Amino acid sequence: MIKTVIFDMDGVIVDTEPVHHFAYHRHFEQLKIEVTPEMYSTFTGNSTKNVYQKLKDAFFLTEEVEALVQAKRSLFNDAFDEKEDIELLMGVHNLIQDLYNNGILLILASSASKVTIERVFRRFGLHKYFSHIVSGEDFPKSKPHPAIFEKAAELSGMQKEECIVIEDSTNGIQAAKAAGLYCIGYRSENSKMQDLALADMIITRFDELNADKIKNLRA
Repeated sequence: MIKTVIFDMDGVIVDTEPVHHFAYHRHFEQLKIEVTPEMYSTFTGNSTKNVYQKLKDAFFLTEEVEALVQAKRSLFNDAFDEKEDIELLMGVHNLIQDLYNNGILLILASSASKVTIERVFRRFGLHKYFSHIVSGEDFPKSKPHPAIFEKAAELSGMQKEECIVIEDSTNGIQAAKAAGLYCIGYRSENSKMQDLALADMIITRFDELNADKIKNLRA
């Protein structure tokens, strides 16, 4: 029986991608580099640090990675605070409440920074539902490396067979499967050019799930 659900954040709980897109591309303009849509799509599920390491290598940037990260983060924070139309994705709050009320442990495993996670959780009052928050900035390698999900499963105190992941990105699904976890792929309208083929189940709406269905996924 499933006892733990591990959520990704961006593209699953909230769509901050337009804010990230704005901040990244404003920074790309400042850096005078041209990042194609195809290259940008490969960043989904990566930590900001790893994104800038890739950019530094690809464009021979002279700035230190941490300085690049901080510059983009400042642009993101300003845009996030000013943007009033950011909402939780449709149906996800009801699902989170249903899982929580039925005794299923909830853990966040997001490539986002701790600062960004805190902003989202504080804005939408999510802290009370989640027992643990795991940020990608604590790991040297981003998804599709499985470390973040292995840590989340470890923190649950459950067997891996009792945990599932909900993800919307190619990298995230690959990471979940590499960690030996059942993965539900969420086909989000906001996450472009993502291949969900490795997911054990694919949904397009959160009302396709509830606590009873999830508990018995491996019954």
